[in-house]
Amino acid sequence: MAVTVNIYYTGTNGSARRFAQEMEESGTAHKIRTIEGNICYEYYFPMNDPETVMLKDSWTSQAAIDELHASPMMDVITELREKYDLHMKVERYVSDSGPVDEKFIRK
Repeated sequence: MAVTVNIYYTGTNGSARRFAQEMEESGTAHKIRTIEGNICYEYYFPMNDPETVMLKDSWTSQAAIDELHASPMMDVITELREKYDLHMKVERYVSDSGPVDEKFIRK
């Protein structure tokens, strides 16, 4: 059962993009990607909202997410959120074990 969390960081005057850039340049995002159970930790930029950045944060289990939350990287993330005065909206998805609709997926 994979758990995916989409986090929308919104700021002003480009602060959300600067936050994502600092997460990447500081190596914090890379460290998170190396935690066992991480599937995806990637930032995306909505075309219609230049003040928002979406983080797709996907894990093999809730236990893997809990490991991130207990790590020193969480303190770095929290400090950067405050530094850039970001507000958040969160969507959480849990995968099911049902069949994938293969006939609708173009590869």
